[in-house]
Amino acid sequence: MKRTAAATAFLAVLTGCGTSTSPSAPQGDPNAPLEVWTRSQDSSAKVYTRIFEEFTKKTGVKVEYKAVFNDFDKQIQQRAANKDLPDLVITDTGSLGVFTQQGLVGEVDRTSLAGGTDVSDRAWGNAKTSDGKFHAVPWSTQANVTLIRKDWREKLGKPVPKTHEELLDLAKAFTTQDPDGNGQADTYGILAPGTTDRGYTLWWASNFLWQDGGDVLKDNGNGKFSVAIDSPDSQKAVEWMRGLFCDSKVMNPNALTLTTNDAHPLFETGKVGIYATGPYLFSRFDKNLGKDKYEVIQSPKGSAGDTVLGEGENMYIMAGSASTAGQKKLVEYMLTPETQQMGMKVNAGETPVVRLPVNKNVDVKTVLNDPRWDTTKQVYESAGRPFPAVPNFQPFRQKTSESLNKIFTCTTDTKAELGKLAGELKKELSTQGISQ
Repeated sequence: MKRTAAATAFLAVLTGCGTSTSPSAPQGDPNAPLEVWTRSQDSSAKVYTRIFEEFTKKTGVKVEYKAVFNDFDKQIQQRAANKDLPDLVITDTGSLGVFTQQGLVGEVDRTSLAGGTDVSDRAWGNAKTSDGKFHAVPWSTQANVTLIRKDWREKLGKPVPKTHEELLDLAKAFTTQDPDGNGQADTYGILAPGTTDRGYTLWWASNFLWQDGGDVLKDNGNGKFSVAIDSPDSQKAVEWMRGLFCDSKVMNPNALTLTTNDAHPLFETGKVGIYATGPYLFSRFDKNLGKDKYEVIQSPKGSAGDTVLGEGENMYIMAGSASTAGQKKLVEYMLTPETQQMGMKVNAGETPVVRLPVNKNVDVKTVLNDPRWDTTKQVYESAGRPFPAVPNFQPFRQKTSESLNKIFTCTTDTKAELGKLAGELKKELSTQGISQ
């Protein structure tokens, strides 16, 4: 395949990566269809399919698309072991550290990408590794918002919660005052996908942890970090969350074994009334629950504010591809305003694959005309934050999730468990060479 000068520059930054699992040289047929994987279920895959079909129509470059949800990370590692990676992978920012450390992706020169300057600097931050370089290309961003059963809240005469105390009061009412009126004690206040799988427990708990001034790690500057999970503020935050499970018992009973996919039905079928999650569920819940049945609000404040998790999805340009020019062409197509809007506009029941656009020339208010998305944008800009930019946050997320999950089972002492966890995290900081 003939390469342009820009494509050659793009190629240059994809060299120099290599581990025992990473492909070290291009393999295969450069004219073969681009193999693209997304971490998606059917509701998202339908949107991606339209996007890639339009790409082929415009460019003549064919795409072999595969949507994977269960065991996504495991299947990527299997392909890496066989030195036969897909050409492009779209998944959450949590994979950035792992892919970079393993050499599955190379450095990206964002100035060589058409449309790269149209991507907001904040979105580019989701693709930046701890060394200040970029190893992915942003595709979508989002922040957690709080979904509340509006009909239940109004029936019980409760206000929209603005603080943790008011949130807990509402959760208790949903749990004990029969908000659905069926005469059964079968509803719960707060929904949590709290399994340790992929570190989900921390993904859910991070909002409450930060809102009470706690954290997993403290950024000391110059690429150095120290452990913060055993600080007094962290202990206070975790103890408050433990109370949701063990004292007020407002959590859904099987919270600690649920993935997000398992949790969604509990909200839309009327089992739980409060759900902090991403905006990608609006379309699904509008269809299955009813747009008039729930409301979308900014997270109620804790003692230290209303900070929430604000991350997104990246495009990972996988190493070893025989078609770097095709990779570049597809990535540039995905950044265009037209494609970003295709990812935002979906049919009923489908899941948008672009939540908030990374292209700063695309206005979510104009495209969707939905105040709930305006709320999401405001939350992302005012209160959203990512996990720390360490070389690989995955071990920290996993270890912390396992400890929090154990604490929330009400069988261990919070301070003692966090102290034990702190010791493990200190060792991980040393392993990654970022301890201070």
